[in-house]
Amino acid sequence: MPQAIKQADTKDRTARLSQDPHRLREERENVLEVAIGREVRAFRRQKDITVAELAARTGLSIGMLSKIENGNTSPSLTTLQTLAHALSVPLTSFFRGFEEHREAVHTRAGEGVEIERAGTRAGHQYNLLGHIGANASGVMVEPYLITLSTESDIFPTFQHGGIETIYMLEGELRYRHSNNLYHLRPGDTLFFDADAPHGPEVLEKLPARYLSIICYPQNT
Repeated sequence: MPQAIKQADTKDRTARLSQDPHRLREERENVLEVAIGREVRAFRRQKDITVAELAARTGLSIGMLSKIENGNTSPSLTTLQTLAHALSVPLTSFFRGFEEHREAVHTRAGEGVEIERAGTRAGHQYNLLGHIGANASGVMVEPYLITLSTESDIFPTFQHGGIETIYMLEGELRYRHSNNLYHLRPGDTLFFDADAPHGPEVLEKLPARYLSIICYPQNT
């Protein structure tokens, strides 16, 4: 592969992975003006309206709308009422990002809720480690701690929507995904499209424990 193409590919991958998961939002993003601006922009784009079109509907200048959407000005109540009417949304909807409650779930060791999933067989223990319902991210996440004992049966593969990540904690097994088998040992990770048939197929060393984290859109 030519050097120029390699460099371009490296830059592309760097760009895609540049988000810092530990970065704190800037302080200005916590203020009311920024929260309002973000909602105004979201509703405008949702209705496929340009800034110029919204300016024509409201009588506000394009510059003023730009300042509102970027959180650089504090719009009056009259201005917000005008925007709400033009976008056909309740006035209060502009404040939801500022007032929204953010949840956190703390599950202590041994306190996960033991559940049964379709396809569960003898010796397979599933502990749900936490659950957050509808949220601003638009994503649902189900984290499980799965334990396979020495009496575990083999079961038919699972198949469901979303993306799944498995992180092996203890023991060894061969995990099927579609037509492939992956030998998983402690510290190994398997990240896959969960719509393909998948599940532990060969139990090499028991007991085996692994984390299974399933992510899928809220609207599925």
